[in-house]
Amino acid sequence: MNFDHKHIIPRYTFVIILMTLVGVAVIATAAYSMFFEKSYWEKVRERLASRQKDIPAVRGNIYSADGQLLVGSMPIYTLYADLVVVDQNDSVAERRGRAWRDTVFVREIDSLCIGLNQLFPKKSVAEYKTLLHKAYKNAKERERGKKCQRTFVLARNASYIQYREFLRLPYVRYGRNKSGFYGEEIPQRQKPYGNMATRTLGSLLPASDSAMNGLELAYDSILRGVNGKKHREKVRRQWMDRTDVEPINGLDIISTIDVGMQDAAEKILVRKLHEVNGEVGVVVLMEVATGDVKAIVNMTRLGTSGNYYYAEVKNNAITDLWEPGSTFKTASIMVALEDGVVTRKDSVQVGNGQYLMHGRVMKDHNWRKGGYGRRISVDECLMFSSNVGVSRIIDENYFQHPEKYVDGLHREGVGVPFTLPFQGQGFPSVRRPKPDGSNWSKTALAWMSIGYETQIPPIYTVTFYNAIANNGRMVKPRFVREIRKDGMTLKSFPVEVVKEQICKPSTLKDIHEILERVVNDPTGLGKKAGCKQFKVCGKTGTAQVADEHGSYHGSPARYMVSFCGFYPSEAPQYSCIVCIKKSGLPASGGGQCGPVFSELAQYVMAKGVFREVQEAADSTSVFERPEPAAMPEAEAGTVPNVVGLGARDAVGLLEALGLKVRLQGQGRVYRQNMPAGTKAVKGQTITLELKAM
Repeated sequence: MNFDHKHIIPRYTFVIILMTLVGVAVIATAAYSMFFEKSYWEKVRERLASRQKDIPAVRGNIYSADGQLLVGSMPIYTLYADLVVVDQNDSVAERRGRAWRDTVFVREIDSLCIGLNQLFPKKSVAEYKTLLHKAYKNAKERERGKKCQRTFVLARNASYIQYREFLRLPYVRYGRNKSGFYGEEIPQRQKPYGNMATRTLGSLLPASDSAMNGLELAYDSILRGVNGKKHREKVRRQWMDRTDVEPINGLDIISTIDVGMQDAAEKILVRKLHEVNGEVGVVVLMEVATGDVKAIVNMTRLGTSGNYYYAEVKNNAITDLWEPGSTFKTASIMVALEDGVVTRKDSVQVGNGQYLMHGRVMKDHNWRKGGYGRRISVDECLMFSSNVGVSRIIDENYFQHPEKYVDGLHREGVGVPFTLPFQGQGFPSVRRPKPDGSNWSKTALAWMSIGYETQIPPIYTVTFYNAIANNGRMVKPRFVREIRKDGMTLKSFPVEVVKEQICKPSTLKDIHEILERVVNDPTGLGKKAGCKQFKVCGKTGTAQVADEHGSYHGSPARYMVSFCGFYPSEAPQYSCIVCIKKSGLPASGGGQCGPVFSELAQYVMAKGVFREVQEAADSTSVFERPEPAAMPEAEAGTVPNVVGLGARDAVGLLEALGLKVRLQGQGRVYRQNMPAGTKAVKGQTITLELKAM
């Protein structure tokens, strides 16, 4: 076959030229659009795409030391109705959509309103029907180009379970793009144990993600995470969400709080506050070796006379500067023993319980009964909490050089500041005399030695006693042990040492033995803090405090009573302070705070015998504990079936497999999104839907 060059080549040339011209035209058109019509197309894009919005990151959880969820993020929903099918541009598909809506909506509105009323009974069936008819009417008006309200709120603060049931209602079940009904998820902080340790755990401002106080504020940057970004675009006449930047969820923190100990401390203290008509009550329970705060309670009396109740208003144990009273005498005697100015064999004359100190009378608690009428030993000065005895020891040995006494206090860690992760933390005020004596009086040393003229937050006092229990090693109170992500530890917080040794071992041995006598000797004032099962060491404290006007002469007088100690004496595991501020007599640290200390100590040492953790839930709790149920069996490394279990049991079982658990709703588990038998991948999130059963 011959190739006809005369006819074929011109044709190819024509096609090539034509394609080149088309290509040049396309490029020219694109360039024109890019450079000369840029503003026009940007306006088109803005019309077809919404502005960028945040995708909220899920805030991290706060767990207790024993694995309980103390604070968690659980979603709530706002439910909307938007019945508009078309905008101003019409089409065949849109007309069909309107026809479908008009037919199906009218047919199913009655059953839809009944379903809404059953889910959210605050509105009647008739009210829902009126609301939806208005939404339907407005949709028709907007489709004709008129401006009127488009979106209507059906319900707020709906739970996840209510949201799931809402999506199954008549008409709604056809999906958002057809029905126009949808829900907007709003993360919300929930506390399964209600108001437990609320000032320590902290809280967020209502309807926002702004931390107010407590651990929520201290670790806000860790818990918060990083929000993502999204926008909405109209694609094929349907609005769709487009994610621009994925959110980074917040990390979890593992606190040192023990749910059982915290619950016991709160209930025991509140019961005593009601009994003695206390105004403020504080308990701090620490683990000796680590300084872990296992329980911290700060109760303030609220309400009116005859209708009082107690709640956490501020973190008094950390923020308040109180005169420690007689619990401070232990530090004074330790200084004297450490400096060798006295020994335990020495004694001091206390006479009738009154002694003139530089023109001012120092009195013992029993001065009206004639005092002790004899010389008492150094041990007895603490056992009897003798103001005269302790003040004479310190004043007679340090009056000429009071700075040596204050140096001794700082040497043993009293007054040494340390930073805690809480806003508004109080720091101890232990006054040091100036060289010219301008800030010092003749009586300052005597009254400082028995716990006046010095202001110390309660947590500092228990830290000092904890050091005595810890063989002289003072450790800083710890509130958070770990930071985790998806069950994996990212950071651990080590034990922080404030002072490696507060005194010589011989001095420590003497103080330890004296504090044991305070509680276990029949004549000791701290005997009500004792326990039959084990020995307790500690010291009582009773101090008159100023009223709201700064006066000590008001009527009735106000007192701070306390007891601080540790147990068991032979091998201390826990230290604890109990403080109660009250008005009027009787006022006794041993008689009123000692029993609280004793009952809590017995619970702690027999933890799990007297009460169950689920008793910690109060009226504001957000889950229900079921009756004991058989734990599900599963093959090793696979997800078990936890349907029917309570939140605590299910979470404990799944987290033991390395899974991160997300709870939705309240009550028992009735659905899990990861089928039983699925391989458990460490760090993977499993969602449990809870429902009251």
